Amino acid sequence: MCAWLARHPRWIFHFTPTSASWMNAVEGFLSALTRRRLKRGSFSGIVDLQAAIKRDIAEHNDRPKPFVWTKPAAAILDAVNGNAAPSV
Repeated sequence: MCAWLARHPRWIFHFTPTSASWMNAVEGFLSALTRRRLKRGSFSGIVDLQAAIKRDIAEHNDRPKPFVWTKPAAAILDAVNGNAAPSV
């Protein structure tokens, strides 16, 4: 892998913790995009695929829904600080 990266200097990897809350939201959005638009789609090329993705994003933005936290802020902060209550 390091040799490949040395030969391709334009590629930069960014590692993000898998428990990041925004990452969960992105994964959910991409999963929904795949189910709604891509899974059974047939695309003649990249431009066709990009158009389908852009249509889905536009439709999604026409009916926005705010993200609602389901965990109290105190519980999140306790978990970050290592004071999380043990799971039963």
